Amino acid sequence: MKDIAVSVLIANYNNESYLTECIDSIKKQIYQNIEIIIHDDASSDNSVKKISKYKNIKIIRNRKRGKYGSYNQMNAYYRAFKKSKGEILFLLDSDDFFKKNKIKFITNFFIKNKKISSLFDLPIYKYKNELKFIKNKKFFFPNYWPYIPPQSCIVIKRDDFIKMFRKINFNLFPDIWMDFRIGLYLRYIKKDFNILDKNLTYYRQSQGMISSNFKFLSFAWWRRRKQAHDYVQYFFDKNRINHAKNLDYLLTNFIYFFIK
Repeated sequence: MKDIAVSVLIANYNNESYLTECIDSIKKQIYQNIEIIIHDDASSDNSVKKISKYKNIKIIRNRKRGKYGSYNQMNAYYRAFKKSKGEILFLLDSDDFFKKNKIKFITNFFIKNKKISSLFDLPIYKYKNELKFIKNKKFFFPNYWPYIPPQSCIVIKRDDFIKMFRKINFNLFPDIWMDFRIGLYLRYIKKDFNILDKNLTYYRQSQGMISSNFKFLSFAWWRRRKQAHDYVQYFFDKNRINHAKNLDYLLTNFIYFFIK
């Protein structure tokens, strides 16, 4: 019996230093029926040249990069999705990489649990030579959002991707990235928010990452936190979901008012 077709959608921007490790982690999977599609978002380094050395990889090149990284990321995955054929979609940022058994393990999990349409695995944070295995966390704030693993831990069935994308793709709240948007959609709209208690994705942390721009309790950190709450309120209102503003929302808005 032939393996179910899966597509690995990779979003890249100026990550030539990590691309080989990323792509090789897919090429070395203990699973056969995989297509790789890479969207390059107008990289100015040698990313495209490095990708071109590989066989059987579809590459989509964006000639002009937009102002906001979060919108660029959503556009990258959507364009890669349109070129894909797999029944199951694995999202992967180009500075991250998979354990060699990830695709086989998760695909088998979908086969055994046919009602599930999406799944997160847990990350292994990689910083220089240090590794940190993340455990499944409880909700940060029970009234709002759960712990949402990063982008590269997201797997979703093809038929559900486009339905989800229509709900999360709007050009508001530029500090809110795709993983957060997907997590809320899956929990409150699809009601299919599933975390597999297994660490299968290496998630790289470095000085150049987006998160490094949001130092804990800095102005940027509070601004992003406020925008996350504003996004949640907008998301709930737009989808007619009953909600109540909790203490964290009120505290964040109070502090932001005085420091902005």
